Amino acid sequence: MMLLGSPQALKSARPGEKGFKDQMTSRMVDGQRIRIMTRRTFLTAAGASVTAGLTQQGFPQKAPGNPLPRPSATQGRPLIVSTWPFGKPANERAREMYAQTGNGLDAIEAGIRLTESDISNASVGIGGIPNAQGVVQLDACIMAGPGHRAGSVAGIEDILHPISAARLVMEKTPHVMLVGDGARKFALEQGLESGDLLTPNQKQRWMEWVAAQRRTYQPEKPEDNHDTIAMVLMDEKGDLYGGCSTSGWGYKLPGRVGDSPIIGGGLYVDNEIGAAGATGLGENVMRYCGSFLVVEFMRQGMHPEEACVETIRRIAKLDPRPIHDLAINFLAINKKGEYGAAGSSSGFQYAITLPDQSRVLKSAALSNVNEIPLGGNRLTDDI
Repeated sequence: MMLLGSPQALKSARPGEKGFKDQMTSRMVDGQRIRIMTRRTFLTAAGASVTAGLTQQGFPQKAPGNPLPRPSATQGRPLIVSTWPFGKPANERAREMYAQTGNGLDAIEAGIRLTESDISNASVGIGGIPNAQGVVQLDACIMAGPGHRAGSVAGIEDILHPISAARLVMEKTPHVMLVGDGARKFALEQGLESGDLLTPNQKQRWMEWVAAQRRTYQPEKPEDNHDTIAMVLMDEKGDLYGGCSTSGWGYKLPGRVGDSPIIGGGLYVDNEIGAAGATGLGENVMRYCGSFLVVEFMRQGMHPEEACVETIRRIAKLDPRPIHDLAINFLAINKKGEYGAAGSSSGFQYAITLPDQSRVLKSAALSNVNEIPLGGNRLTDDI
């Protein structure tokens, strides 16, 4: 998710400069016409830094920026992998739950609920950045490898734990996805906790954003702007599980849904092969069924890291944007207990947790442009 109309987005083109008009669009919100920024100018790094070291086809021969050898197969179980440094405490909560119940779904749900409860995280659950009308709309999905089951909710409001709503959709209905008010009513009927998801801090920032849009179209960018938690897990039996939760693109148009609740987009689990999750700009993931593609590359025998890299290369080959402008990241595990991750830009970090250890790692990268800090937690140097 990306903040529309941020100073970073506007930096590369100002009023009166060539290209500025092409990078602006407008929408009616609450009777007010608000101009917003297209994705094209979100990242400010020069394209020249990206093209260095590329092949004639425009893709790196080897994913740059990964200081670590390719992760080897792990032995301990559960193996839990999730996005960003804020995934580490979520993984550890999932490990605790697994130790109590031995259930992979319980572990995934508990870990993601921890992140959804963190009001300092501006990208997931309560405290998430609202849409253009000041309403927090949440998306989430969950998958179980055994039985190839899935549940999802999108555009749900006032529900504190959309990951729990997604699990209930999977376990209590014949459906896979519920959206909007229908999802909210179902969650309430199932006894899930409700509340105001818009914190005073995010409300104030939204009001400043609206005022700035109307005044100059150049609002102050909040410190924390996005991203998703995606988590995958292998249990002691070798079964695979996964979940994903987000508040989505900051100040998005009401009703916008990204990749996070889309099975095969933000998350995919195949109990015979492996599991994968995504984070970043959802539109650039869902148009290519990104997580599904990662799993399919693993089916061909690729290591999880290699599968993530090849997925980004495939998307970049088809997409007209420069690779550094895609803002997509993937992580994956396979049935051997191998894991890996890759990003279209450098800076993507992911968390891995085993019974005897928990740490944050740097992913492989497909360009040398630094990814900006994401979510309610900063990138860490302690890796």
